[in-house]
Amino acid sequence: MTRIRELDALRGFAVGGIMLVNTWQHTDKGARNGVDWTIDALFQSRFYPIFSLLFGISFVLFLRGNSRWALLSRLFWLFCLGMAQHLFYQGEVLTDYAVYGAAVLLPASFLAGGLPVLLLGLAVLAWGLMVGGGPFLIPGLFLLGMGLYRLGPPRWLLLPSFAVTALATALLTAAWASTHAWSVYSVAALAGAAAYSLGLLLVLRPWLSAVLEPLGRMALTNYVSGTAVIVLAAPLLNADPTRWSVVALAAVTMAAQVLLSRWWLSRFRYGPLEWIWRCLTWFRPVPNRLESGRDHNRPLPDPRVS
Repeated sequence: MTRIRELDALRGFAVGGIMLVNTWQHTDKGARNGVDWTIDALFQSRFYPIFSLLFGISFVLFLRGNSRWALLSRLFWLFCLGMAQHLFYQGEVLTDYAVYGAAVLLPASFLAGGLPVLLLGLAVLAWGLMVGGGPFLIPGLFLLGMGLYRLGPPRWLLLPSFAVTALATALLTAAWASTHAWSVYSVAALAGAAAYSLGLLLVLRPWLSAVLEPLGRMALTNYVSGTAVIVLAAPLLNADPTRWSVVALAAVTMAAQVLLSRWWLSRFRYGPLEWIWRCLTWFRPVPNRLESGRDHNRPLPDPRVS
């Protein structure tokens, strides 16, 4: 299956942001400081919506060449991986993704076209906001991703959409700062996620894509390994009242993951956990090692990104 490099780059961007936010969330906090306010206002809840939207898109791509039974197998093993991660990390989302994928995306895959799925996604997203946001937003975001990919909006909409969402993010964040209403914060975060995604697509260049793509192609491995780093570094993080160690740990981890992902993908088709996930899905070993740089089984780049 041809890889879409822009989606890989977006996924890598989201994984990096999730690492920063998760590190901060799992740190004991005393008096709030500038780092807390910055992460809360600009980054918290801005990256998992991107990742959830991309999950809905990947659902469509997987169904292009595989059956729904294969997809159910894939979701079942994702749930199992999430349960394994839950043994050492509270707050994992893999089980949520597996359950919502089976409960929402699978039935929606029988709907024809993109508009019905998009409208259903907006309705489910509104329901998620009304019942408290957080993980309840995931199924609506899944459906939005599926609907948007099916519709295939034109690229010229990127700039005006970015302008609208960036303005909405600024206004809603200012409103939240004065009201501290959770509903306002949730909508501001969704607008911020949209603005970040659209802005990245506007500025994406080959050099930036080369940094983010490997991180995104090994998103599962990087997400799980990142949570392990957070757990191991918890004593150091909790001993730092300034919270700058949060930023430093996230930056160092992301840099290491970019380098390791590039090194790994120069030798293998899939990341370690991605490969295990595929083997479990198909109940057989899946070829992984690249025989050469021209290996015909290597995931191909999307020609739209040079």
